[in-house]
Order: sequence, then structure tokens, then C-alpha cells
Amino acid sequence: MNPDISKIASLLSDHTRSLILLSLMDGTIHPASELAYIAKVKPQTASFHLHKMLDARLVSVEKHGRHRYYKLVNRETAEIIEQLLNISPSTSASSFKEHKEKEAIHFARTCYDHLAGYVGVQITNSLVQQGFLNKADLNYEVTIEGSFFFKEFGIDEEKLKNKRRAYARCCLDWSERQHHIAGALGNALLEKMFALEWFLRIPRSRAIKITPKGRLGLEKLFSIHF
Repeated sequence: MNPDISKIASLLSDHTRSLILLSLMDGTIHPASELAYIAKVKPQTASFHLHKMLDARLVSVEKHGRHRYYKLVNRETAEIIEQLLNISPSTSASSFKEHKEKEAIHFARTCYDHLAGYVGVQITNSLVQQGFLNKADLNYEVTIEGSFFFKEFGIDEEKLKNKRRAYARCCLDWSERQHHIAGALGNALLEKMFALEWFLRIPRSRAIKITPKGRLGLEKLFSIHF
């Protein structure tokens, strides 16, 4: 028999569960209390929904003392959610706060473990325009010049290629409608920029903030101006 996709569809159709899943798209673990706050429900309600998603293996849980921390079960689940966002209708902001949050999400955000939004697409386009990446179908190929660039930037390509995952994948950005770089290389780029303090995570949001140091770095390496 074929798998029953109606069970997953039913889970995703609930507004509270969709908010929780979207908040977990930042690739980090969250306590149940924080997920309840983000979804604007009581902790007991959030726990009810999280239990359903645990049973469906959409999320996993870590127990630390009396507290439980949740995350998406794997990258593949995050990729499916991101693809659903590409065919989902956009929503309008109902308040100034929601408008600012929407702007921040569109500008720069995490797509599970790599960079997305306007900034993510601009960095990817710059890497292609500078001849560091070539687009081949739905993947990116690193050129000889690109290998030198990533080495100078402190990214070990050989180590990345030994990982059991896609190396440099094209990921369709739902807000920009263009591709940004995902896979092991996309993750390494984001982690390096966090280490350089170019980006800072925004609490309770997928959006990330660009620091003054980051603005200078993005302008110097990628010719991105703000």
C-alpha cells in the first residue's frame, strides 16, 4: 500500500501547527514554552500539537531535566516545508509590528541551516557573477576560482564533500522567487558568517540581523550595498 499522505496534510492544515513548524525552520531547538508564545496559544495547547507532530515524526524532542526542547526531525522535512511555502498564498500584515516582522523575514532569514531571503539570493547571485559558482540544473558547481575564494574565506571544501548530503544545491527562495545556495556549502557559508559576527539571530524569529561588521564584509566580498 502507498503511504497515507492525508495524515501529514491534516497536520499541516492546522494554523497553530503550521506556525510552530515555521518557527522551527531556523534549524535550532526551541522549548515548548517559546513555541507556545510564538503560536499565541497556551502551553498545554502547544504540547498537544507537538505530541501529534512527534507521532507523525515531523519533529523530535530532547529532554533536559523538566524541560523539553523541540526541532524539525531532519533537513528533508525542512525542504518539504520550504517547497510548500513556494506554492502558498502570501498573507498581508494586520499591524505595524507584523509588517516589520514580515520585512525582516523577507530581507534575511535562516532556511533551516542556510541563508535565505533577499540577502541569501544576493550572495548567491554574486558568487555566480564573480565566476565562483556555475549553475548546473538544480545544483551549483564550484569553479577553480571559487575553490580559491572559499579557501581564503576559511571554508574547507574537502571536509564538506565528505559529508553525506548534497554539496551545493539550488533552493528556491519563496519570498524572492529565485534560487539561493543550500546543501553543505550553503550551511558552511552561513556558519562562517555567524562566526565572523556578520549576522545575529533574532530571538523567536527566523529572521537574522546584519551587523555593521557584516555590512562591510558583504560589501567587500559580494558587492552588496544596503
